[in-house]
Amino acid sequence: MQGSALRLVDFDRCAVELGLTRGMTLADARARIPHLVALEAEPQADCEFLEAVAAFCDRFTPLVALDEPHGLMLDVTGCAHLFGGEAGLGALAARAMRRIGLEFKAAIAGTPEAARAYARHGRGGIVPPGQEEALLRLLPTAALDAAAETVIALSRAGLKTLADLVERPSETLSARFGEKLTVKLRRILGHEDRRITPLRPPPDCVVERHFAEPFADAASLEAVVVRLIGEAARVLEARGEGGRLFEIAFFRSDGAVRRLVIETGRPSRDAKALLRLYRERIETLADALDPGFGFDAIKLAVPVCEPFGMPQHSLDGRAVEEEAVADLVDRLVTRFGRDRVLRFTALDTHHPVRAAKALSAAAPLPEAAWPEPEPEEPPARPLQLFEPPQPVEAIAEVPDGPPIRFRWRRLTHDVARAEGPERIAPEWWRDGSDEPMRDYYRVEDVQGRRFWLYRTGFYEADSAPPRWFLHGLFA
Repeated sequence: MQGSALRLVDFDRCAVELGLTRGMTLADARARIPHLVALEAEPQADCEFLEAVAAFCDRFTPLVALDEPHGLMLDVTGCAHLFGGEAGLGALAARAMRRIGLEFKAAIAGTPEAARAYARHGRGGIVPPGQEEALLRLLPTAALDAAAETVIALSRAGLKTLADLVERPSETLSARFGEKLTVKLRRILGHEDRRITPLRPPPDCVVERHFAEPFADAASLEAVVVRLIGEAARVLEARGEGGRLFEIAFFRSDGAVRRLVIETGRPSRDAKALLRLYRERIETLADALDPGFGFDAIKLAVPVCEPFGMPQHSLDGRAVEEEAVADLVDRLVTRFGRDRVLRFTALDTHHPVRAAKALSAAAPLPEAAWPEPEPEEPPARPLQLFEPPQPVEAIAEVPDGPPIRFRWRRLTHDVARAEGPERIAPEWWRDGSDEPMRDYYRVEDVQGRRFWLYRTGFYEADSAPPRWFLHGLFA
């Protein structure tokens, strides 16, 4: 809906041949073609479909970007030789697109803008290196993708092709139509290049296999994965690195893409361990890995790589035990998910509630380390904290002294020993300036039970009396 009328936003080839154009009202179109079939536009569905096609094109290069509203931009630098050159890559892409029922027009050029202009406004195909200007000069000024008013103004001035613009001083064009037009002209003619922004960041390591004929045999599928894992392990070993994240993409011949992610808690390049994790991942799939009409490509990407340190095996066997525990954690994460297997880690803060955090067992550890306890001293913090702290009624021998008796959950505890206070100030950048300070005490009652209590506020004439809270229990 545009204004008060329904208008056409897109159409198929038959509608183009019948003379329909974008922006035409639906009433006008039906007056010309009574049997016209019109469907409601679904921009979100179109965008999702374009992203699915982009995932399909990931088999050709890891650098795939959207060229909205209806196009894709692929950076095939350094990839063409894997498919027999640029001509072989173009032919393979054409066969793959037709196999999934798509009609498309493509071009390969030295810059993204040159390829886009040659595909949308030229014949398409391959632009030989360094010949962008010679081939693209004859394109219409509409190839600049400027506003309709700008294209009309250029046409009225007699500038109908890119060659007409090249013959004019760039300063004059910039002063009349803006700097963006001259920049776009330079990029189309290959005088200036820019990087595309891919949908997915390029991985650090990629190995892949393409097949002349799709296959669906499960045994052959695992054999290919085994070879890819071994090849990736050798590449990582040559670099002195290990992978933290492994993504296996299965490309079906009908355009569907299935991705399996394996995550490890430490850098790894052990092919046998990775194969075990792959099998664990396959067993836990709620939706089985359906080959459909067969897979015609499989890609193993390692998006996250880190330096690999060789384990130092100690005489007491602790390193072997640590390796076994790490392998077990990786298997649990693979089977149950990274957010269901957690570990505690220390945070760099003096606030007792924020001093520890539960993270995924597969996540990298922060730099903060657990504080070392004093030798032969009881722990300064309890293992169990109440959130929120529980209010108690307490009596102190002196106003600002430790409690001698307190009541918690209707039970009265007589304090035999107390240690403190440990004054902990709030983190004003998080809690605000009005948050009161706390005086913490470690206390032990006459029955040997140990508690962590704190008092907020001070005994002052013009303020409310202090309040006591129980924050934790010592084991």
